[in-house]
Amino acid sequence: MLQNYFKVAWRNLIRNKWFSFINISGLSIGMAGVILILIWIQHEISFDKFHPHKDRLYEAYGLSTMNGSLFAISSTSQPLGAALKQEFPDVENTTRFNSVNSFLITAENKQLTGVEGGFADPAYLEMFDFPLAEGAPGGQLKDVHSIVVTEKLAKKLFGNGEALNKTLRLNTEDVVTITGVLKDLPSNTRFNFEYLLPWSLLKQKGWNNDSWLSNNTSTFVLLKPHVSVTAFNNKFSDFTRRHSGKMDVWTHFLHPLSQWHLYSSFENGKATGGRITTVRLFGVIAGFILLIACINFMNLSTARSEKRAKEVGIRKVAGAGKGLLIRQFMTESFVTVGIAVIGAMILVFFTIGSFNQLVNAQLTVPYQQTSFWIAAIVFILFTSALAGSYPAFYLASFSPAGIFQRKFKRTSAWLSPRKVLVVIQFTFAIVLIISTIAVRNQIRYAQDRQTGYSQDDLIRVDFAGDIEKNYALIKQDLISSGIAVSVTKTMGTITERGSNMWGLHWQGKNADNDPTIALFSTDADLVKTAGLQLVAGRDINIHQYPSDSFAVLLNETAVKTMGFDAPVGQILTQADHKTSWHVVGVVKDYILNSPYEEIPPLMIEGPGSWFNTLHIRFSRERPMADNLRQTAGIFRKYNTDYPFNYRFIDDEYARNFDNEQRIKVLAGLFAALAISISCLGLLGLSAYMAESRTKEIGVRKILGASVMSITQLLSVDFIKLILVAIFIATPIAWYAIQRWLEHYVYHARVSWHIFALAGVTAIFIALATISYQSVKAALTNPVKCLKND
Repeated sequence: MLQNYFKVAWRNLIRNKWFSFINISGLSIGMAGVILILIWIQHEISFDKFHPHKDRLYEAYGLSTMNGSLFAISSTSQPLGAALKQEFPDVENTTRFNSVNSFLITAENKQLTGVEGGFADPAYLEMFDFPLAEGAPGGQLKDVHSIVVTEKLAKKLFGNGEALNKTLRLNTEDVVTITGVLKDLPSNTRFNFEYLLPWSLLKQKGWNNDSWLSNNTSTFVLLKPHVSVTAFNNKFSDFTRRHSGKMDVWTHFLHPLSQWHLYSSFENGKATGGRITTVRLFGVIAGFILLIACINFMNLSTARSEKRAKEVGIRKVAGAGKGLLIRQFMTESFVTVGIAVIGAMILVFFTIGSFNQLVNAQLTVPYQQTSFWIAAIVFILFTSALAGSYPAFYLASFSPAGIFQRKFKRTSAWLSPRKVLVVIQFTFAIVLIISTIAVRNQIRYAQDRQTGYSQDDLIRVDFAGDIEKNYALIKQDLISSGIAVSVTKTMGTITERGSNMWGLHWQGKNADNDPTIALFSTDADLVKTAGLQLVAGRDINIHQYPSDSFAVLLNETAVKTMGFDAPVGQILTQADHKTSWHVVGVVKDYILNSPYEEIPPLMIEGPGSWFNTLHIRFSRERPMADNLRQTAGIFRKYNTDYPFNYRFIDDEYARNFDNEQRIKVLAGLFAALAISISCLGLLGLSAYMAESRTKEIGVRKILGASVMSITQLLSVDFIKLILVAIFIATPIAWYAIQRWLEHYVYHARVSWHIFALAGVTAIFIALATISYQSVKAALTNPVKCLKND
């Protein structure tokens, strides 16, 4: 019997090639999109889940009050980790981790710069599962002059040769020996390094900071089995306050590994979202696309009910029961879906490379995993049931008497399941179109926002080798040669928030107001170099004003936060009263990090802090290529052992839009998929309608009907359904967009234009799809239409 089901199913597919092609194409395209999304979602939720102790691994976070709300930061003080292990029996192990990418790495005749690495305690490789390809487990990161590299870095440095026990030079002073080679890190981990150095080397270089009040390190904690993290957080909360002796500093909590990747956004000290929002969004989109593809199958199967009705009637007269017919039609559905899955996998094979570029990941189809094939079978069965259940029960419900009296047709009904399904299908598609336009508008809104500084002709160079020592000479040569109009050294880049400060005091300060102040630093000429706008006072210039070592610039938000009417000349004092600054100027607010975030109060101090970056404003009167070439020559002159590496500030700022650009492209891609699948269904339905009304069209043409009137006759019912879909989709899309925009402090206004544009687009595409079959039917010779009557 089962063999007979498959034979009949196959014959029906072959007999109706056009409808079979549309059904299989729609399902294949839809399922390919769904498979890609599901592979990406699985990748996202698997981040760092491969560590054996994943359920007991945590990252220490700090909590501070800013503007009346709790503000969470993932950086902690360096003494925190060791003290935790020493004082809490619940802690099994701790490790510190600091990223570093400033080393010039020399191996034999090869030099590399900008390689991502990190300093870590020996416990790091015990707590986290990054297996060694070469080297002795358990003995890494203990020798101060050792280094652990990944296979990727080993290949860069030594090709296919041996790397173990080879020596590397870091900058020009440190020689380290490779004691271990790690397997390359998987793509589903938050960590991104190609080498690890022992924490003891950081201390030997004098880069450590034992202050409990300086947050510059990631601290990871492994709790012992069965320890309640809630109970531990209660004991751990005021740890820094007890050790620092200050009650106005931050408290702490542990953030679990399971939430590091997906829940990285905090509101008032609680993890509220982050990447999980995008994962959920595309999970819903995957459901929409699959449902749209299944609706196509349902509509085309039920639309052909007249052709299958006689078959059902004969089978029932011959004794076939309803259950047998349902099994027959479900088998047809299963066969169709099975073929569509093969088509979908072929599409995935050819498109996954491009999809990886879009999502910035290295996704693969896990053919070798049993779980994948189990999931594939479940997916086929689920899709077969979803797509085939309604047509099967619908066709099997026909009564033989009704069939032969042609009472089963309800083509004139104002409301039918088929029309409802078309409306649902296009509602989803229109929601996706509107969402794509909204994301595009949000990106454009942020891009059009004034940054507050000039990005053109501005580069930054990170300190390396002798740059800091020869800074004055480099600056002099750049300006005297006419290459640069201004040069300054700073703490970090102008496009990022440098550091934070708490406990700042000033005259008239409200005791209940202890805002977090963003901290930046410069030596001189920052306003001129970065193109900032002075609102009051002057720029910092230690060469002209030696006392500017303790001068500060404030931004407008800081002036409002501190309540100054006349900020220039005000005195700011650190909490311990050891350091004071005088305000020499106010700059217009400029964007520190993301253009979507609120601008924080900012204090730019003179050279009392550290520097690691040089900003250069090039002359516009010279070609950029000449400026760069001659600048490279100057840096080679004063920093002989290091290559000249630079970054354009406008390129760095553009990276702020990467995530939203990715969402826009993906949303547009899936909207195009949804509308394409929906239009495939319309194409099939319009073809069926034209076929079923052939004689009517012939009569109308004999009576004088024009091609336009017949085209309108066949198109108007579909356009009505699209209009209903627009009416339903508009409030749904409006609500979804508003919820999405809530995540941005600065966001575009939701205009009625985007809904009108999406509606017109949907109508135009639908009309273009329907018109082909409508015009084709209208041009048919009426003699051919009526020759059998």
